[in-house]
Amino acid sequence: MNATEPYMVWFVVGLILVLLEFAVPGVILVFIGLGAWLVSLASWAGWVDSVGAQMTLFAVGSLVLLLGLRRFFKPWFTGISSSSANPGDLDEFVNHRVMVVSAIEPNKRGKVEFKGANWNAESTQSFEPGETALITRVDGLCLHIRKPQSSTQS
Repeated sequence: MNATEPYMVWFVVGLILVLLEFAVPGVILVFIGLGAWLVSLASWAGWVDSVGAQMTLFAVGSLVLLLGLRRFFKPWFTGISSSSANPGDLDEFVNHRVMVVSAIEPNKRGKVEFKGANWNAESTQSFEPGETALITRVDGLCLHIRKPQSSTQS
């Protein structure tokens, strides 16, 4: 076994491409790498001898694998975001306290700080910077807020 045998070269190229998928995610390089492994197998079995046949098999094999299998395997490599799968997850923000960063006038947007980030906020009440508020609902990237109930009430 010689390291410069065509099947060994195609195997190493395929391995490099598959490993590059971890550095350049997109679930594309892995299928091109599998195409190189297909050529490696075909060369080892003696089904393709010429460089032209190997290049053709590589191009066609990679394209067929990419177009035929990518949609099935992409979730395995990229995962599924729970927040994009269920937009209602933002409802967990309701009734959390926020700090007003910039003045908010009735029905005019201002800024609040929530979970370490500034958010757009709207209210039917006026707020000054430094006041606390409660989130009543989430509309896209805008938090709707209200004044908290006084803690002295029974």
